[in-house]
Amino acid sequence: MYALITGASSGCGYEYARIMAEKGYDLLIVSNEEAIHDKATALRQDFPVKVISLVSDLGRQEAAKELHTYCHDHQIEVEVLINNAGVYHDRDFLDDSERFNQLILNLHVFTPAMLIYYFGHDMAARGKGYVLNMCSITASIAVQRLSTYGATKAFLQNFSRSVYVELKDKGVIVTNI
Repeated sequence: MYALITGASSGCGYEYARIMAEKGYDLLIVSNEEAIHDKATALRQDFPVKVISLVSDLGRQEAAKELHTYCHDHQIEVEVLINNAGVYHDRDFLDDSERFNQLILNLHVFTPAMLIYYFGHDMAARGKGYVLNMCSITASIAVQRLSTYGATKAFLQNFSRSVYVELKDKGVIVTNI
């Protein structure tokens, strides 16, 4: 079984990949940065697991379906989904570009929700799966210059709780941190 980790080329995502490899999971690690391939090499050297690395811009609305299709076509069964990919910067909402606002909304809301939709069906059919959504303390408090970031993380936090209730009886655990 595989653990799929988005945003795995650095920071928390890379650490999640290391933790899952340590637990014996094969990995599918995804990032929009070419550095993901170097991280995959390092993980292969440190752990006796399979590591597949993909460069994908998860800020595109079709990215979740493409990733799911890739897994289906390559017979990759995802048992653990870690939605970690994200963007962050300190800027007032109206000072951000239209392009950035679309990116953060897609990357923090649309793509994680659709990844859960696609992979959640697979997990429920198997009767087993786990989803972790990366949230933030800003999900619970309003912070000037982080309005979109906090709002998207609040969505993920509330969505995680709701989907947990919907999927727990099907053997799929959804949580957030």
